This record gives sequence, structure tokens and C-alpha cells, in this order.
Amino acid sequence: MLILLISALSLGFVHTLLGPDHYVPFVVLAKARNWSIFKTTIITLACGVGHVLSAVVLGAIAVSIGITLSSLNFIESFRGEIAAWLLIGFGFAYFVWGVRVAIRNRMQGHFHSKKGKELTPWVLFIVFVLGPCEPLIPMIMYPAIQKSLLNTILVITVFGLSTLVTMVFMVFAMIYGANKLKSFSLFERYGNAMAGMIICSCGLAIKFLGI
Repeated sequence: MLILLISALSLGFVHTLLGPDHYVPFVVLAKARNWSIFKTTIITLACGVGHVLSAVVLGAIAVSIGITLSSLNFIESFRGEIAAWLLIGFGFAYFVWGVRVAIRNRMQGHFHSKKGKELTPWVLFIVFVLGPCEPLIPMIMYPAIQKSLLNTILVITVFGLSTLVTMVFMVFAMIYGANKLKSFSLFERYGNAMAGMIICSCGLAIKFLGI
């Protein structure tokens, strides 16, 4: 059990660190939309919790109805495809919207835009809920099959906390680094478009490079 908990801690950290889709979208959107520290933290944590809990629910269903690990891998792969395409579609749509806003603002002589209804966090949340969390499911299946509720909860908690802490740390480390850079008018004007392009690139990297 100790080895399993150490593995949960390590895999939560590595899985998050090696997946730029776990933190890059929050960084670029926080900068483009001028999110506060509090709002950025809440959105990041909410998406991370949804990401982990979706895997927990899938694992619980698998154990209860006797789905094999190979079948679960197929389901997770399918979920990964959906999440990647959603990230690509969202990023591209946000890029197009950002270009339109930049052009309109340039014609009006300022760089401000009406935010309107904030749907961006909800879109991110849906993407993260659908996104696969491959390392967690095999780890929770063993204690679940052994019918050890305490051990199952411990594995989920350790993996979840490791994932969430790493997500928040990477988001704010990158925001801190970005704030150290000199501001430039190009980002002020095309910040939303650039954010959409970066998010779309993350989705493409997941889909075609397996990152």
C-alpha cells in the first residue's frame, strides 16, 4: 500500500507536469482575460477536480460491472480523442473571436473588449471532465477489487492532491514568469487570438504527438 501511495503521488506530479494541457490554457486565458489570482485559482482547481473525479467515477463503474483494464484503456483512449478535438475546436474558435475583437478594437482606437457572458471556464471544465486520467484508474482498481474503501480513498486523495498542487504551481509559475517580461502592445491587442492559437496548439500536440 505504501508503494501504491508513493506511485500515486509521483504519477500525479509527472502526469500533470508532462501534460501542458493541464496548465497552459489557464495561463494564456488568465493573461488574455485579465483574470484575478482568486478566479484563476478557482477555475484551475475546479477543472482539476473534475478531471480526477471523472476517472474515479469511470473506475468505480468498471469495478462494479466487471469491466477489464484493457476495455478501460479503450474507453480512456476514446475520451482522449474527444478531449483533444474539443481543445482544438475551442482554441480555434477562440482564436477567430480574438482576431475579430482585435480588428474591431483597432478600428475603434482602443484595446478593450466587452467580455459578455463568461463561457470560457465552463468550456474548459467540460474539456477536463472528458479528458482521460490514465494513471489513476489502474491504481484505484486494485484496492477497489480488494474491497478496501479506506485504501481506495487514500490513493484517490494522494493522486488528486498531487495533480491539483502541480496544476496550480505550474499555472502561477508561468504567470509569474510572464509578468516579468516587458509588456508589448501586440499582446495587448491580440492577446485573445494568441491565447486561442496556443490552446489549439495544445490540442493538436495531444492529438498528433501524444503529449
